[in-house]
Amino acid sequence: MDTSRFHGVYPILYAFFDQDGRPQRAPIAAQVEAAVRHGAHGVAILGIATETNKLNIRERRRIMEWTAEALHRRLPLAVTIAEPSVGGQIGFARVAKEIGADWVILQPPPIAGLPEIEYLRFFGAVADGTDLPVAIQNAAQFLGIGLSNAGLKTLNRNHPNVCLLKGEAPAHVIERLIADTDGAFRVFNGRGGMELPDNLRGGCVGMIPAPECFDVQVRIYELMRAGQPADEAEAERLYREILPLIVFMMSSIDTFICYGKRITARRLGIVEVLDRAPCQRPTEFGLRMAERLALSLPPF
Repeated sequence: MDTSRFHGVYPILYAFFDQDGRPQRAPIAAQVEAAVRHGAHGVAILGIATETNKLNIRERRRIMEWTAEALHRRLPLAVTIAEPSVGGQIGFARVAKEIGADWVILQPPPIAGLPEIEYLRFFGAVADGTDLPVAIQNAAQFLGIGLSNAGLKTLNRNHPNVCLLKGEAPAHVIERLIADTDGAFRVFNGRGGMELPDNLRGGCVGMIPAPECFDVQVRIYELMRAGQPADEAEAERLYREILPLIVFMMSSIDTFICYGKRITARRLGIVEVLDRAPCQRPTEFGLRMAERLALSLPPF
């Protein structure tokens, strides 16, 4: 399965809601257009940033369709699948393929504490039910469940279309994972783009951050890809500029959804951000802090 075209920076889109708590279509299209205009290498949807845990299946499908229609195959589309059953994930993967997804990212079922073999069986059964390339979101810190490096290697050996990975770990941990799995996976890291240059040095093919500063991260990726000492130095300079913002965002999932969405909205020209409860509410101090850290980021 050729996945060589899957690389680079894939912003994972935020969900925006109206005053009645319904998902809005226009901000999805606006984020897609920003991604295309500023050189993103793909777009991802329905992950933690999209607040997929607050969406019912009809809403998740609608947001996926809106994204695919706005994207119109101009960039690869990765869809996160978080259904709690094997059948639910297979069904959603088939719908994702129909609307134009290029690959899917599987989250584990929401049942922690099982022997690892149970999660391997779950992911393997889903992978066997689709012919799309499959990634695992290996995010024990955020989702409470993760696979060992040996388990991931077994999963790829038994189900070869499980050939991508969305890691959520420090760069040195990801570098070890890539070595332990003999390069079987094309690995994207998340964590808001933290340690971006070192993730690329460690073998990642890209990153899946939220959108608030993805355009700078695209520039960093391309500079690192060029590989010249002056390019790497410029990449490190740009990374240092956005690092305080990333650290603030990644202090918690609730923080990056609350404040990252508002920074993205400001850059998109969206005046009002309404939250779907339950959620972290912004404070005046937090808003001032976020705006100060994002001061150098112009409108998209």
